[in-house]
Order: sequence, then structure tokens, then C-alpha cells
Amino acid sequence: MAVRRACLVLCLLSLSQVTIQQSKSRQKPANAKKDVVTMQTIDELKKQINDLAHEVNLLKEQQALQTICLKGFKVHNKCFLPSSQAKTYHEANNDCLSQGGILSTPENGDENDSLYEYMRKNLGSEKEIWIGINDMATEGTWVDMSGGSISFKNWEMEITTQPDGGKQENCAALSGVANGKWFDEKCRNQLPFICQFLIV
Repeated sequence: MAVRRACLVLCLLSLSQVTIQQSKSRQKPANAKKDVVTMQTIDELKKQINDLAHEVNLLKEQQALQTICLKGFKVHNKCFLPSSQAKTYHEANNDCLSQGGILSTPENGDENDSLYEYMRKNLGSEKEIWIGINDMATEGTWVDMSGGSISFKNWEMEITTQPDGGKQENCAALSGVANGKWFDEKCRNQLPFICQFLIV
């Protein structure tokens, strides 16, 4: 609805600008030269149209994000949406990307706790979910989905010393049984997951 209103306002503004220009051209004396449409004018109009199209696309993205967030859970500047269907790490990541998000990646203890609680309520307390952290590129160097280093870590260290899978287990999972602690898992295992979306 907001996108339609924005389009309507933009169309009305464009129409009023054309009307004003036409009325000014009618008021010119008969001996005045006719305005010549220059390439510069055409380029300016093309730029304005492209800018308007870009703004409309941004409004559409924001509207889609608001719809997703209404179904999910908001924490700080992120919203989370669960998927109970178990998938491999790569399939889960692709599913989140296709919706405009990424695999959930807690950046501090509060986010990790909120994600853990949300997982327990929506997927079950015995579940593990994929999170957007892996060491596929370099063994032992855990990074987020953009390849950036992670400052917050929540590996399980009391019962087992995680990560412990070496080159066999390169993808991180948040465990419900271990109260939100992380384990390294084989990326081809199938686990449920939660997609994360930045709130603009």
C-alpha cells in the first residue's frame, strides 16, 4: 500500500511539473523561439526516472521486510524467521539468501540468548540449528557469512571442547540441549535453521 502511494505521489509530481512547463511555454510571445529538447534534458529525465525506480524498489524491499518481521521475532536491529525444514548448511544459506536474509549470526551474548529462546519456542528445546559461522576457507579460522572475522564466540567448552571436528566439521550449529552453546558439525548434515534480516 505504501509503495502504491509513493508511486502515485511521484506520478502526480511529474505530471504537475510537465503541466507547469507547458503553461509557461504557452505564455511566451509569438515571436519567441520554441524550446528545443536537448540531450542534456533527456539525460536528466532518465536520471530522475532511474532515481524514482530505485526509491520504489527500496520501498518494496522495506515492505517485504516488514512482512517477514511480522511473522518472526525482532532483536535489536535484526529480525529472525525460523524454518523447521531440515537442510544442509549450503541449502539453508541459499534459502535465507533467496528471501533477502542470511543465516542467523549472533554477534553478542544477548543476541545468542534471544536466538536460543526463540529457537526453543518455535523449533523445540532438543534441536540444533545452523548459524552463519564456518571455517570452510581456512581450518580453525571461523568467519561469518560475509567472510569477516567473528568477535563473539559461544563454543561448548564444559563437556566437550568445541570446535573439535577438524577438517570434517566446518559449519557451526547452536544447540538447544547445550543451552545455546555452539558445536561444529558436518556441513552436509541436515538441520533446521533461522534466517536473519537487518531492519533498515
